[in-house]
Amino acid sequence: MAPVPASHPQVAVTLVLLLSVLGLAAGGKLLVVPVDGSHWLSMREVLDGLSEKGHEIVVVAPEVSLYIKPRKSFVMKMYPVPFTQEDMDENFHAFSQEAFQEGSFLDLEESKYDALFTDPVIPCGQILAEHLSVPSVYFLRGIPCGIDFEATQCPNPPSYVPRVFTEHTDRMNFLQRVKNLVFDVQNFFLCDFMYQPYSKLASEFLQRDVTVLDLLRKASIWLLRLDFVLDYPRPLMPNIILIGGVNCAHKELPQVGHA
Repeated sequence: MAPVPASHPQVAVTLVLLLSVLGLAAGGKLLVVPVDGSHWLSMREVLDGLSEKGHEIVVVAPEVSLYIKPRKSFVMKMYPVPFTQEDMDENFHAFSQEAFQEGSFLDLEESKYDALFTDPVIPCGQILAEHLSVPSVYFLRGIPCGIDFEATQCPNPPSYVPRVFTEHTDRMNFLQRVKNLVFDVQNFFLCDFMYQPYSKLASEFLQRDVTVLDLLRKASIWLLRLDFVLDYPRPLMPNIILIGGVNCAHKELPQVGHA
């Protein structure tokens, strides 16, 4: 594999962690269930590096998407969805309820994958990993309602850890802590609202009672696109690795000559 540029140490860290899961003796088989949009742009860069290392990558994606397109670095398996590109532009999340229709798994059960790589914001990948009984690696910026804190069992006191959308830092005065607590209470309802349909979907598909929280807790590694410099220090569990703020595709800055 070509050397990773020094400006991209977070990509190098990500590759090392994924290679440790896949095994270094021979090219591993990685099943990828991505989330479209900016989530995919940052994940795609990691997949290119893994492909150059000799790993076999299969990406499962809907026929209609914003950015997930065929690429030399992986095999793409597409499943049909009941909407057009125009519908996709209007409602990005419309495909989730139909993602696990009968016949959409193609030949995934017969292929012996070593791991599943996914962004858990939309939990289709977690359901598939449980179905295939393969370890899962999560690649994400964070889940707005905070269910990732609960799943990882990281300490998350509202007196110290700022909640999303409060614009607070980890140093808050009394009134800010009260506001932070209020935001924390509403997150419980937000999580239920966001993920209850997926819990129902998972239970029906796996044929047993299961919640999204149950699935999230089974992750082998959490790769968080965070950096203490850009965010704030917080306690983490051993299987949580910070890889920096990789939130879009890498672009080289133009070379501007000096007078």
